[in-house]
Amino acid sequence: MSRRRGLRARTVAATAGLALASVALVAGGAAAAPANDKPRPGDVEVQLLAFNDYHGHLESGTPGTIGTTAAGGAEFLATHLAQLREGHRNSVTVAAGDLIGGSPFLSGLFHDEPSVESLNALGLDVSGVGNHEFDEGVTELLRMQNGGCHPVDGCYFPDAPYAGADFQWLAANVRNDQTGKTPLPPYWVQKFQGAKVGFIGMTLEGTDALVAQSGIQGWKFRDEVETANALVPELKKQGVEAIVVLLHEGGAQTGTYDQCAGISGPVVDIAKNLDPEIDVLLTGHTHQAYNCSIPDPDGVPRRVTSAASFGRVVSEINLTISRTTGDVRRDTVTATNHVVTQDVARAPEQTRIIDKWKGLADTVGSSEVGRITADIRRQYEAGGSDNRGAESDLGNMIADSQLRATQANGAQIALMNPGGLRADLLYARSGAETTDGVVTYAEAFNVQPFGNLLSTIPMTGDQLHRILLQQCQPRYLHLGVSAGFTYDVSRQLDGRVCTPGSIEVTNMRLNGVPIDPAATYMVTVNNFLVDGGDGFTVFREIDPALRVGAGIDLDALNAYLRTQGPIAPPGTDRVNELA
Repeated sequence: MSRRRGLRARTVAATAGLALASVALVAGGAAAAPANDKPRPGDVEVQLLAFNDYHGHLESGTPGTIGTTAAGGAEFLATHLAQLREGHRNSVTVAAGDLIGGSPFLSGLFHDEPSVESLNALGLDVSGVGNHEFDEGVTELLRMQNGGCHPVDGCYFPDAPYAGADFQWLAANVRNDQTGKTPLPPYWVQKFQGAKVGFIGMTLEGTDALVAQSGIQGWKFRDEVETANALVPELKKQGVEAIVVLLHEGGAQTGTYDQCAGISGPVVDIAKNLDPEIDVLLTGHTHQAYNCSIPDPDGVPRRVTSAASFGRVVSEINLTISRTTGDVRRDTVTATNHVVTQDVARAPEQTRIIDKWKGLADTVGSSEVGRITADIRRQYEAGGSDNRGAESDLGNMIADSQLRATQANGAQIALMNPGGLRADLLYARSGAETTDGVVTYAEAFNVQPFGNLLSTIPMTGDQLHRILLQQCQPRYLHLGVSAGFTYDVSRQLDGRVCTPGSIEVTNMRLNGVPIDPAATYMVTVNNFLVDGGDGFTVFREIDPALRVGAGIDLDALNAYLRTQGPIAPPGTDRVNELA
């Protein structure tokens, strides 16, 4: 079933299931013991190398750091993977989704074909899908898997059409409403010296709230625990006793990249409820790094890891499998998160891939679209990850650009979801820019890479109020708001988590005039929001026939930069936080 070429394991026996079994819970698992036991004669050693949330970050300048250490970049990731594989007869490279989508200009401009080419060269074997794999819909995901030219943009290299992924994406908890089938295999089985290992791949159940509805019509995203547990009996019937879950859902912790201090988030309950027959849980989505041991339902410690994002970390998990029983000896499982430092040699094949695509991208990407007077940024947590729960200059500026682009439609207010902001606009020159303050097409693209369509819709003041309340769901998501629209908010948060009833929105005004709950206002949002994305379901109350189309979000941003510049940071005083 798999198209994978050159798997590190030298024995080749791969199968993939095509249907889910009925939900079942199978008890199992070995007793806990110190993880210092040596392999026994007849045991099989299997190394798992895992990463997640690659998001097309091929270039070493874009991923960032781990702590204060420069980390990431495909050229360095490839070298680290090669070094980690040395001395391991059985090594498999896996991922936990979001390999594509929300990508920087170099990959995003070409619908992430560069990302897949890079991943093929990295030697990736199998990956679960993530929510961003569905950004352009199920049909486009199947093209990314199987190959073929883009239906609109065609082939970027006519003599060498896009060939697809050498690795296998898995989508166990994505089911068609009519047929009940998954768009991609739910699992993948590989044999290592006679010992079978099964990999189940899933995205988070809430994916349908994170992507445009038009691309996933007719598909449902199911509960992660129920899905995985239902597949355990099916795998065991095939003689699979060692089971690994590749899950695009995660958590957060307060320690360093290889620790598990105060782990929290959806991954905790998922890990506690997955069938004890599942031996390892490799996760993603939150862009956090952690290396945890969370007890399974039988109380046996089970390894749960995540490798940050953008190729900055690799999780190494070493399994010892009994050739006699096929079981993973949990007492011997070890796991380490390795930082992908940039002090190693660059992998030539990745350099070739980057140079190949940069040749196409640079002409478009280097053109100037406008100027800014200072950095226009998102908000950030103390640890460096973006804080989507706070008002930001960038969110407000994007809302301003969308309001400006749609005033001909009668727009009075624009709202912008924080997850659609993928990069900051920085004042200091970089690349081919000749002076500070220049914004290139590539830089603007990196801020808004999704190509979302704008719509202007009629909303009552009451609906506006309820939309703002839906920022609490339960992670607080702070909508960017356009100039002239202001309100007060009082919220009680546990970290960034809030509960319904813990937020109050008052004193909504438009150009100083109180918002009338019964009056109608014209509001511009992107197609992701208008479809109810990120849990903003009030938008679905608006009759689609009343939507007025207004072009693409990136075009609105570029026009704003070109005609209104130089743009200054708009400030973060449109929302008044009450104590």
